[in-house]
Amino acid sequence: MIPRIEKSRHTPAWQTALMQAVGSVDELLQLLHIDAVESDIHRFSRDFPLRVPRSFVARMQPGNIHDPLLRQVLPLPEEDRQHADFLPDPLREADAMPVPGLLHKYRSRALLTLTGACAIHCRYCFRRHFPYAEANPLSGNQVLALEYLAAHTGIRELILSGGDPLTLPDSRLKTLARELAGIPHLQTLRLHTRLPIVLPERVDSRLLAWLGEHPQRVVVVVHCNHPNEIDASVVTALRKLAQAGTLLLNQSVLLKGINDEADTLIRLNEALLAAGVLPYYLHQLDRVQGAAHFEVSDSDAHALMKSVHAALPGYLVPRLVRELPDFPGKYPLWP
Repeated sequence: MIPRIEKSRHTPAWQTALMQAVGSVDELLQLLHIDAVESDIHRFSRDFPLRVPRSFVARMQPGNIHDPLLRQVLPLPEEDRQHADFLPDPLREADAMPVPGLLHKYRSRALLTLTGACAIHCRYCFRRHFPYAEANPLSGNQVLALEYLAAHTGIRELILSGGDPLTLPDSRLKTLARELAGIPHLQTLRLHTRLPIVLPERVDSRLLAWLGEHPQRVVVVVHCNHPNEIDASVVTALRKLAQAGTLLLNQSVLLKGINDEADTLIRLNEALLAAGVLPYYLHQLDRVQGAAHFEVSDSDAHALMKSVHAALPGYLVPRLVRELPDFPGKYPLWP
């Protein structure tokens, strides 16, 4: 979903960049000097359209249809193939939603799907079929969500997710954060976001101000899959977040043809460390409808982790996990 932003002379630079994101397969391929040899590629973007910031496109290799950043966003015919084990709601999140837009799956944590908007449409997104219109805690349901959080004293951490919560303006996020800070048993505010990676302009003075002032512990989990995603602008953005007092972690998704080689994962985690980010999770693909062509087998994933573990210190080795609908946490797959 594309956020609606009214442009004015006071529009932050990141919102302007968001409005200018590439939304056409033709334009994307033209920018990369790639011939559209796959003539039927366009119709597969109808239900989940292409969307990618121009600064992220600039990190792709021109002329390379197999570029690992391009493959994460380019709609392919494989998305339309049906697989019995790949479902619209593979994690059965609808079953864990006591009030609209609030997921309470794990005992001490809850999650708000604040928006369906993202700066980038990753083709493997496990919420690509999520009913954001009905499951929005900020659209007439905010009181219900806050009442639920206040009543369940075992919830110590609240996760802001989506979509991507950082597509929302800082004024709205700051107001929500202030209300959450008034719930005494909430100790940690966690943001799951891809924007500092794909749209580093988002890390501006307004965002840093309210994050730095927030009284609860703040954890920012970014989502980076490949070392080529990290350039100087991303490093600067991540270091600013760290200087604001946030704990920075990264989660990746293991993706066939993108980051399923040990050298790629080693370089990724070393680049993250240089930017002040610690690896957190390496997720096996959630089996969402339309993403089967990205799946890496568990046996191949285990072999990768052995190589990564042999090359890196333990604090740079992410936990290989899979999310299961009925398991009370991420299910460890290695060691």
